[in-house]
Amino acid sequence: MSKPCIICVAITGSLPTKDNNPAVPISIAEQVESTQEAFEAGATIAHCHVRDDAGKPTSDPERFARLKEGIETHCPGMIVQLSTGGRSGSGRDRGGMLPLAPDMASLSVGSNNFPTRVYENSPELVDWLASEMLAHDIKPEIEAFDLGHIVQATRMAQDGRLKAPLYVQFVMGVKNAMPADEPIFDFYIETLNRLAPDAEWCAAGIGPAQLTINEWSISKGGHTRTGLEDNVRLDRDTLAPSNAALVTRAVALCEKYERPVATWQQAREILGLRSVAA
Repeated sequence: MSKPCIICVAITGSLPTKDNNPAVPISIAEQVESTQEAFEAGATIAHCHVRDDAGKPTSDPERFARLKEGIETHCPGMIVQLSTGGRSGSGRDRGGMLPLAPDMASLSVGSNNFPTRVYENSPELVDWLASEMLAHDIKPEIEAFDLGHIVQATRMAQDGRLKAPLYVQFVMGVKNAMPADEPIFDFYIETLNRLAPDAEWCAAGIGPAQLTINEWSISKGGHTRTGLEDNVRLDRDTLAPSNAALVTRAVALCEKYERPVATWQQAREILGLRSVAA
């Protein structure tokens, strides 16, 4: 299989703390350093959250601006993807960083259950976030926690609320949402290929599902996501020493399945993103 595999590294997220794993990067400086290590290991997309001075998740545009600038300076060519996730703010605050015009931003197009709460994404908010991404020429990464999210994303592309071709990420292993189940995974691929044959897809596994989902996505021709946001361990007994270590594990799977790891230039071409000078 000769198609290059794009590796996304989710460096921090909203939940992991240094109590969970001391390697979790919290400050902007730590995040930039960790991202640079992951970039050098083979990651070409950085999925980014920011934290406040107390280490709590925030949607503060100023912090996102500093992180974006740091990554662009130290990881030239790497794709910067900012999170509009619901743990960092509410309502339109979740998209307050979109005028920064990052290469990409995450977009959840529907609601679902999380371990202790409802991840609420109202139609009005989804449409507003999508319109902001169109206005600022940002490519959404559709985070699909359920089959209906894939269907909704294709509808939004058909009626112009999203710009085709889509980039859809299957998220599996979240408690109370979709488990890491291979027949379901295969049906996701089949459904997306049928409804949006020009779409690219990625997959992310949460916790112990990370390695499994990495292998499924790489072996089946998709792209993949890893990183300390989703999983802080190499195995049950071993904490991951860095984001780069998790990226290195994904690179080894690419080698196993004879998939070249996408360079940042190839990743930008595959996703239809603007070219940049290194």
